Amino acid sequence: MESQGKYKPGSKYEKDLKDIIGSLSSTSNFTQGLEMMSFGKGPSFVSVTAQCRGDSYGPKCRECFNTAQAELRRRCPRDKGGIIWYDQCLLVFSAINSLGKVDNENNFCMSNAKNFSVDHYSNREWMTLITNLTTIAIDDKKPKDAPKLYAAGERRFGRKTVYGMVQCMLDIESKVCQECITDEIVKFHDCLFYKQGARVLGRSCNIRYEFYPFIATKAGLKYLKT
Repeated sequence: MESQGKYKPGSKYEKDLKDIIGSLSSTSNFTQGLEMMSFGKGPSFVSVTAQCRGDSYGPKCRECFNTAQAELRRRCPRDKGGIIWYDQCLLVFSAINSLGKVDNENNFCMSNAKNFSVDHYSNREWMTLITNLTTIAIDDKKPKDAPKLYAAGERRFGRKTVYGMVQCMLDIESKVCQECITDEIVKFHDCLFYKQGARVLGRSCNIRYEFYPFIATKAGLKYLKT
């Protein structure tokens, strides 16, 4: 997000950014999954958006936010726009009001260098897991205490079990969430398929699967087994 430019030390942008971070750190309870705050208009607009993984909330979410904001500011000094991902949370600084809009550019894929045996692993089985998780994630009839636009589950692959997760930012609609996940699968096809674990990290949606459990199964989540 370097295209958003840099701010000058002592500028209004820097002051507003520090004020937002301080306010979120001191007043947010981090129980809703998404924390957003913005100041200003036009060239002086600044926003901070933080979202934790569906099974991470409260103190764990707050701790991830505090670590992320400090590290993002260290790695991207004076950049108006920046994103950092951790296992438990995502943090975005921006000088552009992108609320409710899908970001198709700021995403990338990481995968295990080892391939999984084709004899026990097919695209169809993998897609069944991700499709089922997406259906659960975008279900508008979820209980009120269930994480929105998030789902986690597992599926047997021969003698092994694969664990998966999908999640979208809470500022987009369910239909758009589904489209975002589908687009990421197409875009990162070669990175995702036939790997012993992979993840797509994006501003608007995320996908991850591993052949080991990496998510909490306790927290009132609907954990899918297929």
